[in-house]
Amino acid sequence: MLALGLWGLDRGGMWGDEGVTFMVGRRTVPQIWHLLHGVDAVHGLYYLLMHAVLAVHPGEVVLRLPSVCGAAATAGLVAAIGVRLARPPVGLWAGLLYAITPLTGHYAQEGRSYALVAAGVAAATLLLVRALEGRSWWPYGAVLAVTFLLHEFAVLVLCAHAVTLAAARVRGAVWRGWIRAVGVAAGVLIPLVRVSERQSAQVAWLRVPDWDTTERLARDFLAVAPTGTVFWTSIALILIGLGAGRLASVALPLLLLPPLLLLSVSQFRPLFHERYVLYALAGAPLLVAAGADRVAGALRRLWLEGRGVPGARRAEAERAVVQVGGRRELVGAVSGTGDGGTNGVAAHALPEPPTTHPTGPLDSSPRRPRHPGHLTPLRHPTRLHRLHRPLRPLRPHLLTLAGVLAVAIPFLHGLPGYRDDRSADRRPENLAAVAALVGREVRPGEPVLFLPSFWRVTASAYPGPFAGVRDLALEEPGARSGTLSGREVGPGELRARLAGVDRVWIVAQSNLLPSRWVPGDPADRVKLDVVDGEFARGRQYVHGRVKLALYIRRMLPQDPSPLMRPPVSAATPAPAPPRPAPR
Repeated sequence: MLALGLWGLDRGGMWGDEGVTFMVGRRTVPQIWHLLHGVDAVHGLYYLLMHAVLAVHPGEVVLRLPSVCGAAATAGLVAAIGVRLARPPVGLWAGLLYAITPLTGHYAQEGRSYALVAAGVAAATLLLVRALEGRSWWPYGAVLAVTFLLHEFAVLVLCAHAVTLAAARVRGAVWRGWIRAVGVAAGVLIPLVRVSERQSAQVAWLRVPDWDTTERLARDFLAVAPTGTVFWTSIALILIGLGAGRLASVALPLLLLPPLLLLSVSQFRPLFHERYVLYALAGAPLLVAAGADRVAGALRRLWLEGRGVPGARRAEAERAVVQVGGRRELVGAVSGTGDGGTNGVAAHALPEPPTTHPTGPLDSSPRRPRHPGHLTPLRHPTRLHRLHRPLRPLRPHLLTLAGVLAVAIPFLHGLPGYRDDRSADRRPENLAAVAALVGREVRPGEPVLFLPSFWRVTASAYPGPFAGVRDLALEEPGARSGTLSGREVGPGELRARLAGVDRVWIVAQSNLLPSRWVPGDPADRVKLDVVDGEFARGRQYVHGRVKLALYIRRMLPQDPSPLMRPPVSAATPAPAPPRPAPR
């Protein structure tokens, strides 16, 4: 995951949201605190983190490095969950599948908080499993609190964790420990919720999700490839993995509940975007890996039957464990359940001396080892060697190698898509390209307008090309005014400034001018009315959602004297006023 995240990290341009991160992260801490009182409180902790990161070196690669590290940590944590709830090969496969999922790689290279939120949720899920095995609840609560401050929609994971506890049929003492930890995390979150509620207009652009949104999310979450054989194979393995006992009771609620809850709420108040529930993706590779492990176990049993191994001897072979060089190794493969729970990892069928380690609700048998890798050596080494010879072709490392190859094939198949995603053109816009156009096309001293004012982020992210131009509407920069885009002059003053220019450059949203959109900001309404009514468009350049366009004031046609006016024939309509054709 780390290698994939670093591959193509410097793609040559930030897009709008990354530009906001870069702009805010370079402000001072008091300026960031001033900003959060009016806007973007939900990203406050992330901006403070990025302030420290960008203080080392303000650049695009450094901007995205925390997300790369977050994605790499999540892949490792997914693997750790798979190891703890099933077997090491299941953890390895799950971690690799998470790493090569295109959606994971996309957000691993975004200068936003979502990859870090995914890491926090994965860490909290692993700590939940540890707490159910008798460990303290407070690390779980602390990680949840930090994750909620990175993004408040991470709170939906609590519903998934509650379902996991219910499926495990935990005792009342366990519920009380969980509720105390959750209460601490929720108490930290409540002030943020109250502030962000007053800033809810920031997500007014979101729309009610429809069936296409749900289908697209499912395809992005449930498979490495969104179509074809790989997709349907992944779906089949997920269905098989639902029988994986303990692992399924953790992975399935994590995968389903946060997206479904946010989709349901968004039918009444639109709040849904896939990045807000990116952390739920971790459940899919765990289920795929568990399903693959169950299939591998079934194939192994069929192979043993084909070799004519008697049933009793075959069962003993599946439990055979040998002590080699101080290490415990499983001879052959384990059974196909792959859940490490009551469905029966093969090594767990061996009797084990009583242990003093505490056992938790996810591992309720007092004689079952707490960790799937905790195996017991055989008491009869001679008998073991007789069993070892016919099973050598199916030793675990060969099954692991087959699993790695099964992961590598879809990755190589989708390699062109991974390469394309590392292009700046695959993001909504490329602010670096727009800034380069400004440096090439706009002469020093020429006026520039930003419509809407949000696109002033282009000048904040890449200030060099804008150094000599005149920002016609700006009154006070964003850092001093406690805003993202700065404070602009009033409508009257802006009209007066526009009256004194014959040409103006516009950095605008590409679907504006002309448009029926009515801006909420009075200054933006003046920009749209005056430029659309009194100016004609000259040349323009479009990069995704943003464009640079030159607008030239129209010359009103001269009204000749009635005596000089030529007669108009009924067959010859009067000519329209001259209007420069767009280029």
